[in-house]
Amino acid sequence: MKASVDEIRERFDNDVERFSNLETGQIATQDAALVLEMIAASAKRVTPDATRLLDLGCGAGNFSLKFSQFFELSNITLVDLSANMLDRAMERCKSTLAELRAIQTDIRDLDPEPGSQDLIVAAAVLHHLRAEVEWASVFRQLYKALRPGGSLWIWDLVAHDIPGVQAEMWERYGAYLASLKGDEYREKVFAYVEYEDSPRSVAFQLHHLRAAGFQADVLHKNGCFAAIGAYRS
Repeated sequence: MKASVDEIRERFDNDVERFSNLETGQIATQDAALVLEMIAASAKRVTPDATRLLDLGCGAGNFSLKFSQFFELSNITLVDLSANMLDRAMERCKSTLAELRAIQTDIRDLDPEPGSQDLIVAAAVLHHLRAEVEWASVFRQLYKALRPGGSLWIWDLVAHDIPGVQAEMWERYGAYLASLKGDEYREKVFAYVEYEDSPRSVAFQLHHLRAAGFQADVLHKNGCFAAIGAYRS
């Protein structure tokens, strides 16, 4: 049994501080600070004139703040399960010049207006999707939400289709976590990943992104984390 949406919401309501550092990003994810910069810089090259951002699973707003350093955003829509996360993101993003909108919802229930966005970022959120049909549906919705020339940027925990590779990458991730805060922290992270998360492989995500109509490519991968960029032509 996996965690319910309400259980995931409650955990994030109580974990806001861990997601509130723009300099480090969320440290339980490998290369967090590097990828914040890399995704924003890549988005600037792909969709240079963007002014509208949809931030899915926005947490405390790190990606919206980073994108605001690269773009003159006029509108940011923040989406998260957690009201506490949204409150923190709204507070932090007041430093931008953008009009802010907060939506508390599950991304599976989001129905954005077609062609309404220039940029979408989904950081550490898609791994909460379960069945393959949910991934396919969400990617189709995000494709429709972007205007032609818009782009989607994903940063997330990923699985591996070859069991031996999954075992090696998971062991390396465990060593990384233990190096941060010790064995107890590693086991804590492993426990909530097992209970809450359903990560899929990079190959799986590229397949469904392309099936939805995107051009898609990998920006970066380190162990169990990957960044993917997708473009609507």
